[in-house]
Amino acid sequence: MTCLSYPELCEPLLPDSVRHDEQDGVTVLLLQGELSAAFQPILWMQEGTLLGYEGLIRGPQGSPLHAPDHLFEAARARDLGVQVEYRACRVVIQRFVALNLPGRLFLNISPMALLHMADGALSLAALLAESGLDPTRLVIEITEQNPGGCCSSLGPAATRLRARGVQFAIDDLGAGSSNLGRWLELRPEFIKTDKIFTAGIQNDLLRQQVLRSVCDIATVAGAVVVAEGVETLDELACVAGLGVACAQGYYIERPAAEPARTRWSELTASLAQRRIADSRGGLDTDPSHEGAEGRALQLLRRMPCVSPTLPNEAVFDLFRRHPEWYTLPVVDEDEPVGMLTRASLIERFSLPYQRELYGPKPCRLFMDAAPLIVDMHTPLMTLSRWLAEAEGHGLVNDFIITGRGRYLGIGASQDLLQALNRLQLRAAQHANPLTQLPGNVPIDRRIQRFLADGQTFVVCYADLDHFKPFNDVFGYRCGDDVIQLLGRVLSVHTDAGQDFLGHIGGDDFILLFRSPDWQARCEAMLDDFSLGMTRLLDETGRAAAGGYEAEDRQGRRRRYDLPTLSLGAVSVEPGAYQSRHQIAQAASEAKAQAKKQHGPCLYVEQRRPNPSFAAHAGSQAV
Repeated sequence: MTCLSYPELCEPLLPDSVRHDEQDGVTVLLLQGELSAAFQPILWMQEGTLLGYEGLIRGPQGSPLHAPDHLFEAARARDLGVQVEYRACRVVIQRFVALNLPGRLFLNISPMALLHMADGALSLAALLAESGLDPTRLVIEITEQNPGGCCSSLGPAATRLRARGVQFAIDDLGAGSSNLGRWLELRPEFIKTDKIFTAGIQNDLLRQQVLRSVCDIATVAGAVVVAEGVETLDELACVAGLGVACAQGYYIERPAAEPARTRWSELTASLAQRRIADSRGGLDTDPSHEGAEGRALQLLRRMPCVSPTLPNEAVFDLFRRHPEWYTLPVVDEDEPVGMLTRASLIERFSLPYQRELYGPKPCRLFMDAAPLIVDMHTPLMTLSRWLAEAEGHGLVNDFIITGRGRYLGIGASQDLLQALNRLQLRAAQHANPLTQLPGNVPIDRRIQRFLADGQTFVVCYADLDHFKPFNDVFGYRCGDDVIQLLGRVLSVHTDAGQDFLGHIGGDDFILLFRSPDWQARCEAMLDDFSLGMTRLLDETGRAAAGGYEAEDRQGRRRRYDLPTLSLGAVSVEPGAYQSRHQIAQAASEAKAQAKKQHGPCLYVEQRRPNPSFAAHAGSQAV
């Protein structure tokens, strides 16, 4: 391990109380001991590219201060917290530059230290200039090393650093003092969620809901979410499915003094294989809901099970003592092998001599040896279809829920129907009230899912030209008719099995095409909408050649063009874009180019973005 030491910093950083008094051994270690840096990668999950590294500090080797928590705790106890943090920042930045590491550097700084480093003697800008690190590559992670402490607003300090290109992140959101209030104050570009939410998230609906809510808020705030503490492939797959853009943790790579120049294709291949396996196992996208919610796990009822060797008489006694039980799973070494029902057993025992003959015999004789068994990740829509199609079962019977083939509990059909109803209500909440098409939240989730799956698709932004004067002249009711007409036209030419149509609001729509003939579909949309507008205007009795006549705001009679449809299309290939925010920007730019053309227009962006998502170099209009 290469360590960096800067004893020349000690004298100017020493407070008078320490400089002129006898220093204890810990103080000497804090201000003169060697500090070393380690780096842990942060990964864009959808295409397996590197976002950057979090820079971590280690105290003097072999001393009680080697662990960073002990280092900063001792520093704060001696009123040297800011000075030691400055030393740590200098070591991390210079080592990052010396290693020539790619991507951004995420640097941990406490609020109090940030106030001192924004300018003055401990200037972070001067430190960046000294090291040669471009400020646009630095992301300051606001930590809460002293939760009990209080400091003034970070707004002015953050503004000065942002003016130089520095970005910000909230560290460990959900732990300690890293809360939503800091988010509102700082408006960071990145949100790093605490590892407590990631641990075992694939089996915990509450953790999933918390992380999903963070992603929804981040979408509104324009921030990128980073899930910390990812330690297994299951956790990585789950957070990716929830819409999280980036991940960090031991499963990706442990912190290292000299990080390996890893090619992340193997990890993303594992993630893709997991998604393919999930899809084949019934984990394909639930059309009523994206992500990990809406799975069989949320229906789980913990239910005791019985061995297949248990006598029928003992099973009967269990049903008698527990009148609320209607079914009993039969499990052999954690593997479900059948289901016993109260009604079936009572019916058999009611026949002459059946109880005497079969009471002592093992219950495997009377169990249903082919019950419906579903994995906990099975989508609810898929489960309801299986129940409806299951011969001899139907929606009146319970089913067994497993995790990796092991028995977990049972699910009830009544709970399934209630859960489906809740999903439908939630989908309605996110739908546009005028067209009933999915709104912004489902649009973002579908784009994120396509990205995470590594799919190639075309995003198309649909917008109307000359709509505002039409709405002003004919009124909002007629304007709503135009928007509904547009929604119907887009829907007719969208393949519901492959494509996705969402309504952003007003006259703005988003289409996500996977249909190979998407361009022909767009051209049909342009023609059909123009025809529909002509018919709609004919009904008003105010039609003119290619438009309509009305008075403007000055009372003068003038001619207006009919609203026409503009479509801006961008092809999205794996690795071309890093987030849904970049895709939205590219689609908006394509739509703006389409609107520059006179009349109906499909504008297709031809060139791929460069790695930094710079300007597009060429396009064509159709």
